[in-house]
Formats: sequence, C-alpha cells, structure tokens
Amino acid sequence: MGIKDWFKNKTERKEQWEDAFHDEDNKITIPLSKKLDENIKNLEILFQDCGDFVRRKFPVGVNKEINVFIAYIDLMIDRRIIEESLLEQLIVQIRSVPPQMDRIKTSIYEFIRDGGLATADIKEVESLDEAVLAILSGDTILIIDGYAKVIVISTKGWPNRGIQELDSEVVIRGSKEGFTEALRMNTVLIRRRIRDTKLKVKQLQIGTRSRTDIAIMYLDDIVRKDILEDLEKRLDSFKIDSILDSSYIEELIQQDWMSPFPQIQATQRPDKAASAILEGRIAIVVDNSPFVLLIPSTINNFFQSSEDYYDRWTIMSFTRLIRFIAAFFSVGIPGFYIALTDYHPSMIPTPLTMAIAASREQVPFPTVVEVVLMELAFELLREAGTRLPGPIGSTIGIVGGIIIGQAAVEAKIVSPVVVIIVAVTAISSFAIPDNSLTVGFRIVKYLIIATSAILGLYGFLLGILIVLIHLVSLKSFNIPYLYPYVSAGITGYNDLKDSIFRLPLFMMYKRPVYSRHEQRIRFRMKKKNE
Repeated sequence: MGIKDWFKNKTERKEQWEDAFHDEDNKITIPLSKKLDENIKNLEILFQDCGDFVRRKFPVGVNKEINVFIAYIDLMIDRRIIEESLLEQLIVQIRSVPPQMDRIKTSIYEFIRDGGLATADIKEVESLDEAVLAILSGDTILIIDGYAKVIVISTKGWPNRGIQELDSEVVIRGSKEGFTEALRMNTVLIRRRIRDTKLKVKQLQIGTRSRTDIAIMYLDDIVRKDILEDLEKRLDSFKIDSILDSSYIEELIQQDWMSPFPQIQATQRPDKAASAILEGRIAIVVDNSPFVLLIPSTINNFFQSSEDYYDRWTIMSFTRLIRFIAAFFSVGIPGFYIALTDYHPSMIPTPLTMAIAASREQVPFPTVVEVVLMELAFELLREAGTRLPGPIGSTIGIVGGIIIGQAAVEAKIVSPVVVIIVAVTAISSFAIPDNSLTVGFRIVKYLIIATSAILGLYGFLLGILIVLIHLVSLKSFNIPYLYPYVSAGITGYNDLKDSIFRLPLFMMYKRPVYSRHEQRIRFRMKKKNE
C-alpha cells in the first residue's frame, strides 16, 4: 500500500468515526463508558486537530490508584479556578481521604463531587453530548475511572469587552451602560434594575452546531401567557445550524418577513429592556450579541427614547412631536416636491416658482432624475461613512456631502433646491431614535417618489395610502402595529398618554396593553392620612 492510499484510508476512517458519533441533529450518540481510557479515546477523536483542546489524566488518592481526567478549551476558562479550586483540591486535599473510604471505590466519586472540590457551581451529566457541550461552553469536565458520569465545573472565563459606553442610542441624561456580547452579563444588567423574584430567565439553546444560549426574560405575574406561548412556539418551529447574532432570531420569528418595517425592537440599553419588561413585554437575550430583542413592538415603541422619561414631560412631548414630523419629512418631502414641480406648479407661490425655474434652467435632467441621483449619492456617502473609522467616517460624510452637492450644482447636474430637499430629508431621518425604523422609511421613500413621478399629487397621496394600509395590516405577536393609534379603545385610550405626547408619570398609572389585565395598575398616590 502506497503512502497516498494509506492517507486516503485514514481520512475515510476518520469520516466514518465522525459520522458514527453524531445523529441528524448533530448530537453525539456514543454513550459514556465506565472505562476512563475509552472515554478519553472518544473525546480525542471528537477533538482531533483541535489545538486548543487541553486535557490531563492523573492519579489521585492516598495510594494514587484512582485515575481522573480533566478537559477544557484553552482561554475559554478561568485558569485561577482550575488551579485553586480543582487541581489543588484533587492533588493535595484528596490525600486526606480516610483509608477505609479510599479502599471503597464506589464512594470516591461522591466524595469528590460533594466535598472534594472548592467550588459550589458544579453539576452532573450522564451523556457524552452534554460533556462536550460543557467543554465548548467554557466549562471544565472531570471524569473518574469506573463511573459513567461526568462532573461539570463552571470555569467560564472567556475574553469579552466588558461594559462600555454606548455608541448608539445616546442620551444626555440617563444610564451610559450598554449590553455586551456575554449573555450572563446582559441578564445581570437587567436583573440589577428589576430586583424581583418574579423576573424569570428561561434559558434554551438554538443551533445544531453553534448551540447558542438564549435567555427569555419576563415578569411572570405581568406577562401575557398567550404572547409567551406564541414566542415559544415560534422558537420551536425551526431548526438551524447556527445563531450568530440576535438578528437571526428576529428574522425567523417575525410575522411579515416581506415588510420593510421592523416588528421586533432591538436595543443596546439595559434600562430600556428593563422598562419594557416592567410593561409586560418579553426580552430575548442572545449570547454573542450586544442587542436584546423586545417583543411585542409597535411603531410607537420605535419613536420612544429612554431619555423621554428622564427629562421633563413638556420638553420631551415637544421632542416627540418633532420626531413624528421628521419621520413624515424623511418619507414625503422628495415625492411631494416632484409632484408639485412636475404636475401642480400652480400650487406653488409665483415668486418661488420663478426661483425654482431659474435654478433648473440649465439642468438637463427631469426633476425625478435629479432627486434620485442625489438620494443615491447620499446613500453612498452614508454607507461609506459607516464602514470607515469613526472620526474619518463622520468627516467623509460631512465634507463629501458638501463637495458633491456644490460640484453637482456648479456642473448644472442638479438644482440647488434639490440639494436642499435631499439634505432636509437626510437630517429628518437622523431624528428617528431607532435605526431599523429609519431604514424602513428610507425604502418606502423611493416608493412614494415613484408614485409621485407617475401620477403627481394623486400618486403622492396614493403612496402614503399604500404605506398606511400596509402598516394597518401588520401585527407584532397579535398586537396591531399602529397601536395605540388604532384599537386604543380596548384600554380606555389609556395608552395614548404615552404616544405622540408624553404625559406626566403620575398620569400614566396603568401599564400598556402588553400586560395582563389584572396587573395594569403600576402607580398609586398615597392618601394624606397614610
């Protein structure tokens, strides 16, 4: 047999081993054995060519006749816990075991599990699949010769960037903390703000290969059970090999996947997530993602900012009104300008009509082409600024916009009025607090431009009507997307107190429609004699 044939046969044997170890869901089917060497052999086959797989077999006991085996992934563990709580206890402290117990081999496992480890966070598993998953999750496994069980010691210590100040959803007044990529750290940031035993953290794993940890957080006595059950059904309705970010979950569980509007809110702010949970909503925390999903979500939620509740209600009500006006401007101004200049110039005051006509005198393109060219140029600048480093990106966006706009006007490609229209549209889109809703409006804007270019003002109104009909048809976990602007009567119009205008906190004494009916009251004024 030549060396090539030998390598070929070895590769085929390796593939047969791997196929024999896993079922169709990528779960390991080989059971644990009481023979330590057999378990070690199976683990080495599974972790073959894994240079970061660390393992060690060594004897313990008074006479060192009991073999134990530990294994973990390098740099995913806290080495201090391994050395002080595990190795030191096994090698040094276990020598003090009474000789009569040392001779009774059946009690050594219980002795090590219950008293031989200087850590409280341990658990016992009885399958190889669970043991491998523990290793890949940053834990350390301990196997004792003669037992078909594995002790899993929590030693997670993988690198993370820690809690940092947010670069999005920035507020002047309020918390500056942001979620990180570590699931447990994110759940702690929420629990730190809701110190209630009724705050439940239901944990599950999704992804046949990534085995991504996901935590569903809610207040057990406030959340609506129908929404919680609907979420669990949707999470169980699909199988996927990996979940690398919370956006995977968002796309897989939303109802209308063709809509440009987000039906699930994503946030990096722990205070916003805690506030949503206190309203009866559900937070979905995904490991390796700094964005937490909030369900259900209506269009009103996307216009709300955490800062709205940290400043005086009069100022923030005015700010919210500006946001709604800015949203309409970001969608409608380009189409409205095209409809008026191309089809209804008589509706424009005569001096302004003459000024627009004079500025367009030497422009070779129709109005709609001007607008689309400048809108696409701004989209390119926005995308370029996002990909470049922070200081450079903002500079490129500002300087590039000024230079391109000025050069386009001087070259008679577009008129100065179109540059102003596109600039106002862009600034208005930045006033919307949620970026995912801004992206939806950016897409809808081109629909209204198209209908306005074809039918004029009638097309503009038709485009707005199409968008409104679409928004009315949307639902987020069976909650109308336009709530509380539609169906607000089911709560006695209470939820309108926190919509376009935010009333004082003492007037918003009821929770929104997301919560149980019997748990709507969240604020009571004490009587003077109490």
